[in-house]
Amino acid sequence: LQEVVIVSAVRTPMGSFRGSLAAVPATKLGSVAIKGAIEKAGISPEEVKEVYMGNVLQAAEGQAPTRQALLGAGLTIGTPATTINKVCASGMKSIMLAAQSLIIKTCVCVQDVMVAGGMESMSNVPYVMARETPPYGGVRMEDLIVKDGLTDVYNKFHMGNCAENTAKQCKISREEQDAYAISSYSRSKAAHESGVLAKEIVPVSIPQRGAGAPRERCSRQDVAVNKLFFCCNFNKSCFFSGTVTAANASTLNDGAAALVLMTADAAKRLNVTPLARIVCRCQTQRVEGIIHRTRSGWKEDIAMWEINEAFSVVVLANIKMLDIDPAKVNVNGGAVSLGHPIGMSGARIVGHMVHNLKSGQYGLAGICNGGGGASSILIQKL
Repeated sequence: LQEVVIVSAVRTPMGSFRGSLAAVPATKLGSVAIKGAIEKAGISPEEVKEVYMGNVLQAAEGQAPTRQALLGAGLTIGTPATTINKVCASGMKSIMLAAQSLIIKTCVCVQDVMVAGGMESMSNVPYVMARETPPYGGVRMEDLIVKDGLTDVYNKFHMGNCAENTAKQCKISREEQDAYAISSYSRSKAAHESGVLAKEIVPVSIPQRGAGAPRERCSRQDVAVNKLFFCCNFNKSCFFSGTVTAANASTLNDGAAALVLMTADAAKRLNVTPLARIVCRCQTQRVEGIIHRTRSGWKEDIAMWEINEAFSVVVLANIKMLDIDPAKVNVNGGAVSLGHPIGMSGARIVGHMVHNLKSGQYGLAGICNGGGGASSILIQKL
């Protein structure tokens, strides 16, 4: 079995819905991230043997989105491409599949360098109508962000209702969720101002504006946090009379992230210094599947936790159920404040750990996904 290392990890800025990156399709955002990751790794594009990219809302993007992205990044026409849809966990699943291919040599060709990540442009997702003769009274138009990205197909309700169910089961209050969301904004604002996030971001050229990069803001950061949370005074939440609101949930966003993975032998061959190694990876459909695999003292080994903030309650539930130190969780903010391009986020949180762990430390990234289930990756900084 081969040891898998991460040699670079980058992402684009994350644009708000119909905001600074709305003119850039997901495939081009993916190209920017892939090209940036390869350049940061200091290797030739010809070395990349395969590319996996998560992408959830693919309608109207054209055939084979990952193929478009890798060709736009300057990779060779012979580079295989696979697009992954595991809803919010798509970007992380791409990393898992790349790591799996690298760990076990499954073909006669040498699969020793791969790119994995995720991309999404929620601003460019279309509306659809049924392909049938319009009935009397007109036709119904559906938003594919909601239909394909944010609706539980089994219970026919919004993912926010799933968050409400979690809040009830775990007895997490509206006040706790609002307080967590405010801390997410505070942490991401501090991370931006200190330059912590700058090392992982590559610029995006906006066609209408010429060369340059949009300034990444914490979503709604241009509004003071106390003004943002004026909605906390409302009696009703977004779902029923519960606790989940637009303010303590993640936002709709555009962005892409990519990592270069290779075997330890390939890193030596290419004279590349690895940043981190993948220790293990896991996916499960049941909470018990995670909890029953734990061992005594394991939590103390983890220096950093990146738990995707689909909703504030998701992180609070994980902290409560796993009894982990909140001070180690999402230390530089998360999707509530930074944004959640759903095909990208799983890759972003892994890349963020790569840059912010100290040598020898372990970091664990976890993300839940629509349809049920969750994925996680454990890495060690080298």
